[in-house]
Amino acid sequence: MKIAQQLKEKNIAEYIIYMWQVEDLLRANGCDIDRIRQNIILRYPEEERPALEEWYGNLADMMRAEGVTEKGHLQINRNVILNLTELHGELLASTKYPFYNAAYFKALPFIVELRQKNGRKEEPEIDTCFEALYGVLLLRLQKKEISQGTAKAMEVISSFISLLANYYDKEKRGELELMDN
Repeated sequence: MKIAQQLKEKNIAEYIIYMWQVEDLLRANGCDIDRIRQNIILRYPEEERPALEEWYGNLADMMRAEGVTEKGHLQINRNVILNLTELHGELLASTKYPFYNAAYFKALPFIVELRQKNGRKEEPEIDTCFEALYGVLLLRLQKKEISQGTAKAMEVISSFISLLANYYDKEKRGELELMDN
């Protein structure tokens, strides 16, 4: 809960990846508050448990209500991706951010390849990037080998998403000027 709050303020891309992990953690516990309490919450200090139980419980309730207990993502997380996708379009349309455009076009062949592999060619590019980054994180957590090609693709996509996250942060602070004068 605290980590999610800190990441949302500090790095929106890391926040999304973290929240997807939380969704998977809740799925692994059947979105059942008793199992969540036993397997997650009891590991924390006593004084933090009530707030954690409320937070995890609310997320589990939302997952059930939104029908994402098996797969998919919570609307609150999808909204962040939608905001990032919108900003991505605005940055591409602006002539003020050539480095962003360069990072995007460097990542684009990998994005296209990933979309062809996953069979979702109409999927928004930012979604594809996050799914790839999360997939590689899961492989690393499982101590599975990542090919050199995949590692190179993730390096390029990670740099691109990092740049987008930085611009998102600037926009939130009112420091991003998108309109060309």
